[in-house]
Parts: sequence; C-alpha cells; structure tokens
Amino acid sequence: MDINEMNRKAITIMKYWDPFAIGSESYGQEIGNVITQLQVLDDPSDLAKTIQMNYEYSFGKWIPLEQCVDISYKLIALKFKAKHII
Repeated sequence: MDINEMNRKAITIMKYWDPFAIGSESYGQEIGNVITQLQVLDDPSDLAKTIQMNYEYSFGKWIPLEQCVDISYKLIALKFKAKHII
C-alpha cells in the first residue's frame, strides 16, 4: 500500500467516525488536519490527543479521549500496515 492509498483509507475511516453525528461532509478541515498529523505521529495516544484538540477547537465540543484513542488506533494500524511494519 502506498501513501496515497493509506491516506484515502484513513479519510474513509475518519468520515465514517462522525463523532458529533452531523454528517461526514462537515469534517473536511478536521480530517485533513488529522491525516497530516498521521504522517508524523506514531503513538496512538499522541494522535488521539491531536484529534481531540482539533475537533474541540473547530466545533467547541469536547470528545472523550477514549473515543479518540479508538479511532487513533485504527489510523496507526493502517499506517503501520502501509509501512509493512505489522
């Protein structure tokens, strides 16, 4: 899997997540920011905190860290699969 395919799959995962139940089309900027951070972060906890802060900043609503950790593990697993680390 190349980086572009990984990014497409990560975007699909993020769109499916919809933490505020407002429709996946509402998260374009936030998803882009998360995908950018996915390129540089390898720790699920760090990525989860980034996700939480990013969405809270944009929407003014707090997401429990546990929900962010769940999605971050999916994204990190995808990244490691793309790198053939797993």
